[in-house]
Amino acid sequence: METEYLKRWRMALGGNAADGTGVTLTVEEQRLDSSLEAVYDSDRRGGLGSSAPKVSRWLGDIREFFPQTVVQVIQRDAIKRLHLDSLLTEKEMLATVVPDVHLVATLMSLGRAIPEKNKEMARQVVRKVVDDLLRKLSAPTQQAVTGALNRSARRRNPRYNEIDWKTTIIKNLKNYQPQYKTVIPEVRIGYGRKCKALKDIILCLDQSGSMGTSVVYSGIFGSVLASLPSVSTRMVVFDTSVVDLTDDLQDPVDLLFGVQLGGGTDIARALTYCQGVITRPQDTVLVLVTDLYEGGDAKEMRKRFASIVASGVQMIVLPALNDDGAPCYDKHHAEYLASLGVPTFACTPDKFPDLMAAALSKQDIGMWVSKNIKEK
Repeated sequence: METEYLKRWRMALGGNAADGTGVTLTVEEQRLDSSLEAVYDSDRRGGLGSSAPKVSRWLGDIREFFPQTVVQVIQRDAIKRLHLDSLLTEKEMLATVVPDVHLVATLMSLGRAIPEKNKEMARQVVRKVVDDLLRKLSAPTQQAVTGALNRSARRRNPRYNEIDWKTTIIKNLKNYQPQYKTVIPEVRIGYGRKCKALKDIILCLDQSGSMGTSVVYSGIFGSVLASLPSVSTRMVVFDTSVVDLTDDLQDPVDLLFGVQLGGGTDIARALTYCQGVITRPQDTVLVLVTDLYEGGDAKEMRKRFASIVASGVQMIVLPALNDDGAPCYDKHHAEYLASLGVPTFACTPDKFPDLMAAALSKQDIGMWVSKNIKEK
């Protein structure tokens, strides 16, 4: 047991002469040690170099030694520490990497640098991540949003195809007829008419480089929301210019490849555009995903914030929509937003469906945050 502990220390310390363990690794353990050394001790050992075949072999090794969740962390560290971004444009690398949200963000940032001949493989990598996220996030989002809107739109004596049967049965249990083994629906409860979107949602995304994973999750949620007939969803992305990607919401992969991560930030311009497409402010939720570092006119940005809030729009500002921990954002602008009654907070993907349900049902978002979001 003591030898095993010493070997772990030997792995952690990296094998310097002064590591003090005095243990010898087996051939297999040396392979594992070398795979970690290539990333975490690259300044002394030379790293992985710039050869795609060599990196591909290394990726194969770490997949052999570690579970996928650990592989994703090591892979992410390697890309960041060893500046392997450019290798992701090569087919051999794309075929070997383990897909995750951070990798998708990196591919989005590479954008046009990916050769045309390799773009289809890059899309396949992104598709794997998108499909996995859709499986995890679609049902909770649909249930939360639809449930919130159904509750707000219920009415008495609805048309047959608008009846909420579960609620109607519960409401009429007192009218149960034992001899007929049935419930007489004296009162019918309906969802309300479904032919028209009950609420408008605008997702406005900062596509500066630091927002990569937040943009990925926002794109997924945007696609799910766009599939719900009870809401009208618009997707807007911006840097120093503004692009409306609403038409791409049907395919989140197309949507994500339509985003160009990097560049400056003009939040005021994005807000001006969003304000121009709002037609019923009292029934609109605007989710602004940005770190609030304004590269444009900060005074104009604040003016737009105040104007949008005064019009009755439910505005939410998220410096991050991911699982990456506490984000960095402009606290001064966040304080100004707080004075307008607009909360600024990081939200994890698992909380976002409930957040949207709360916003659509016009709950106090500040109160929701205090109950659901832990300060980091």
